Amino acid sequence: MENTDKIRLFDSHAHYFDKRFDEVGGADGILRNEVYGNRVSRVINVGTNNTNNLLCIEQAARYDGMYAAVGIHPEDARYCEGDAPSEIAELERIIGDVGNRKEKKIVAIGEIGLDYHYEGFDKVRQAEFFDAQMELAKKLDMPVIIHDREAHGDCFETVLRHPEVRGVFHSYSGSAEMAAELVRRGWYISFSGVLTFKNASRIKDVAASIPCERLLIETDAPYLAPHPHRGKMNHSGLMIYTVEALAEIKGVSLSKIAEITYNNADELFRIK
Repeated sequence: MENTDKIRLFDSHAHYFDKRFDEVGGADGILRNEVYGNRVSRVINVGTNNTNNLLCIEQAARYDGMYAAVGIHPEDARYCEGDAPSEIAELERIIGDVGNRKEKKIVAIGEIGLDYHYEGFDKVRQAEFFDAQMELAKKLDMPVIIHDREAHGDCFETVLRHPEVRGVFHSYSGSAEMAAELVRRGWYISFSGVLTFKNASRIKDVAASIPCERLLIETDAPYLAPHPHRGKMNHSGLMIYTVEALAEIKGVSLSKIAEITYNNADELFRIK
């Protein structure tokens, strides 16, 4: 068994402001006791609307190894009071200029995208928010974090409409063919605890097909806890199971895939 004590992990996608953490008195205790100092060095805390974007930034300010991504999730778009132009204008105000971004540790726009899973979704409204945020990413020269749930074709077409924008498809669930084309265009592909599930053979095959230099790992905490913790509250300290699964799939050592994905995240989010 490889010694994992000195391994550095980068959780490229988590939501530590999520209300589910209220069940354990908030995320701070978990971050102090289970995450930082437990192989995890860096976390991207990802917002989903203009209210929790501010919480996301506030949390990132409290931890040296935490950075913020701010955006409007497709599911959150349906609950926004304003239309896409007004909400994206507020998002741009939150992001601010380059100096403000650096001070507040804002490193990406996300998560953004499309979600056709839940009843009542509005394709037109989701597309308006997605396109507007992709335009904002181009304007500000920032990477994006894409949410794509049961909307693979439309998400891919949106990416094609914005060829100047790059980023990551988080907790990837699309095909190997789409992943290959995204990689060819300079995108990263991220895998969550789903990679450890016994019924996830298709996603494992996709992960095997992607070059190591385009892979990221994540938790999507507090969701998608890896086996053997499936169904429980997730946190970055459990990401080691996902890294172990990815190392086995790629046929490399755990320490090697951990370092590769760490450096990949540094490059994507331009962290030095």
